[in-house]
Amino acid sequence: MNEVDKARRTHLFVAARQLDLVLDDATIDQLLAYLDLLQRWNRTYNLTAVRDPAEMLTQHLFDCLAVIGPLRRFAPAGRLLDVGSGGGLPGIVISLACPGWDVTCVDTVGKKAAFIQQAAVELRLPNLHSQHSRVEALTLPAFDLIASRAFASLPDFVKLTRMHLKANGVWMAMKGRRPDDELVDLPPEVEMFHVEQLTVPDLAAERCIIWMRLQPPRPEES
Repeated sequence: MNEVDKARRTHLFVAARQLDLVLDDATIDQLLAYLDLLQRWNRTYNLTAVRDPAEMLTQHLFDCLAVIGPLRRFAPAGRLLDVGSGGGLPGIVISLACPGWDVTCVDTVGKKAAFIQQAAVELRLPNLHSQHSRVEALTLPAFDLIASRAFASLPDFVKLTRMHLKANGVWMAMKGRRPDDELVDLPPEVEMFHVEQLTVPDLAAERCIIWMRLQPPRPEES
């Protein structure tokens, strides 16, 4: 291992500790292998606008690792749909750090869906699946959790994915600053039940998770 790789590995280990995550050596190695794969594909297919390796480590990997603790507190396992996954963010990171979750990444861009499929093969992730489709056209069993990162406004996100959420499932939307203008436009049957502020190591920008669920049906008035 060269000095650059050693420094990158140490940087990832320290960031994980700052996020109160204990990641074993194998998971650290897989996360860095994923980042290497993303960089290689990005040279040809433009999967992400972030191209500098150090910035990708912070803006992509650390940013997505910041949701792992909250996700683990929600549930240790389940079925998760990552909508508009792009280069597999956060879906691939979740599948690596939370092997109990079965993750399906959907994207309308064929090269991005192909990248996720290749990542599942190269990283040996049986819990990672790729779908090249519009989310509203998917024909899959309903999911326990539906996630997005910079996919759409909250009202559009829940409207496009409503049919894929279990009755007791939740939405997990990764956002920058709290999107109050979007929250007021949520459909009446959708409840925002928590805004979770995140601190991403080495990233000087606001981050939060918007947790949402379907409102329980109101009892009929007598």
